[in-house]
Amino acid sequence: MINFRLIRHLWLFLAVAEEQHFGRAAKRLGMSQPPLTEQIQVLEHALKVKLFERSRRGAQLTAVGQAILPAVRKFAAQMEQLEFAVREAASGQSGTLTIGAIATAMVEVLPPVLDRLREAQPNLTIAVREIDSAEAVPALEAGDVDLALARLQGELGASIYSMPLAHDRLAVALPVSHPLAAKRRVKMASLADEPFVMFTRRVSPVYFDSIIAACKSHGFSPRILHDVRTVSAQVAFVSCGQGVALVPSMVRRFAPENVVLRPLVEDVDVVTIAAAWSTRSTNPLVGVALDALMKGRHTERPPSKRLRDRRAAE
Repeated sequence: MINFRLIRHLWLFLAVAEEQHFGRAAKRLGMSQPPLTEQIQVLEHALKVKLFERSRRGAQLTAVGQAILPAVRKFAAQMEQLEFAVREAASGQSGTLTIGAIATAMVEVLPPVLDRLREAQPNLTIAVREIDSAEAVPALEAGDVDLALARLQGELGASIYSMPLAHDRLAVALPVSHPLAAKRRVKMASLADEPFVMFTRRVSPVYFDSIIAACKSHGFSPRILHDVRTVSAQVAFVSCGQGVALVPSMVRRFAPENVVLRPLVEDVDVVTIAAAWSTRSTNPLVGVALDALMKGRHTERPPSKRLRDRRAAE
């Protein structure tokens, strides 16, 4: 049985936690402060814990309040998704598909896929969320997204399948005044003493490890001066003279005038975008989305063993 009273209390708790002030939270909720204070006290009594430390400066979360805040935020997001799905179903939509995508995928891969999906399923509701590559697998496992488009390679977990969509050769991004910028191609070994701006491992571990392995295969470990969360940030740091960066060649299209991209002498290939999905998903629209992706794949390489196994099982 759904406890609607508890749900309301959790919404009130979240508002106070975010505003850190009962008065501001009450204004945001469109209610007066005394009933809000009373409802929070009811919640604290029901949970048998103290959630806020009250003072003249406002309301600060206690250790218990801090501990439950992430779960309450996730619950609130799930309730919003549920409300959205109910509205869409009531208006005649055939279903909802949530796609998490890195910024590059939103530009390079997603638009034509969305066109094919809308053509195949005119009443389909598609929600797109921007994510980091490191968020892809946790979001799939939690059911927060149905399909992820990110920099993913290798084994991602027992319940996660993946399919490469786009490959690219690595190039080196250099300040225009750098001595190596005068060369048509750059050898990996010539970067051994350079400070690097790297795509952080926290965002895309396999992508990071593949670049480190490529450097080590040419006799050096990169000296990382900065690690950043996006390829565009790598280019921005290079433009500020903060080092060099190994980036996909396609970055050439948005590099500023004071940054040049030079191809490597060596052929170092990386997966720039892959699709990933969970085998535990019960959303039948994931299969529809994968069909749309297959019709416009950015690579001619054969699908991964897991995808072949999945097709054989279907």
